[in-house]
Amino acid sequence: MTHGTSKQDDASGGKKKPERKVPRRITKERLRNIALYHLQRFTTSAENLRRVLYRRALKAARHHETDMEEVRAWIDDVVDGLVRSAAIDDSGYADGKTLTMLRRGQSPRKIRAYLMSKGVDGETINTALARASDEVGDPDLEAARAYAMRRRLGPFRTKDLSPEMKQKELAVLGRAGFQYDIARKVVEAESESDLMQPD
Repeated sequence: MTHGTSKQDDASGGKKKPERKVPRRITKERLRNIALYHLQRFTTSAENLRRVLYRRALKAARHHETDMEEVRAWIDDVVDGLVRSAAIDDSGYADGKTLTMLRRGQSPRKIRAYLMSKGVDGETINTALARASDEVGDPDLEAARAYAMRRRLGPFRTKDLSPEMKQKELAVLGRAGFQYDIARKVVEAESESDLMQPD
């Protein structure tokens, strides 16, 4: 009994690879639409949105003749307009990311590195960390407590502390970006209350 080949089969009986869609030509209006769609799905910094738009433009430029200098000017106009309309706010972005990451157990050092990688300037990052201190107290200790709870370190461990385990936990916390005094406080804490901050 013979079987007919599907539309996906080629003459040799193998599956055809789906053809990749050619990206549409980049225009200023298209860049604005891409930016708005991105903002519907993600929070972002102004610089990171510039990078997203530039990558999309480069992809389209492989298929269409494109003046990338003109595209850069369009991207700047689009992003600057979104900043002026408050659709993008680096300060608010940094504040939100800082608190979210602290509560997930990310150290301030890792938060700083992450925000810098997204193009947020140092002053804005410093302000975000200072605001986080107003809300959660010591950001390092709050993040270390959350990290220890997630990784079952310090007062959250299920075994008694041995010298070997102490060194291992200190190393784990150090690699996560926590300073030694915070790491030691976590490792030597006998209960979660030892890591809670005063109101």
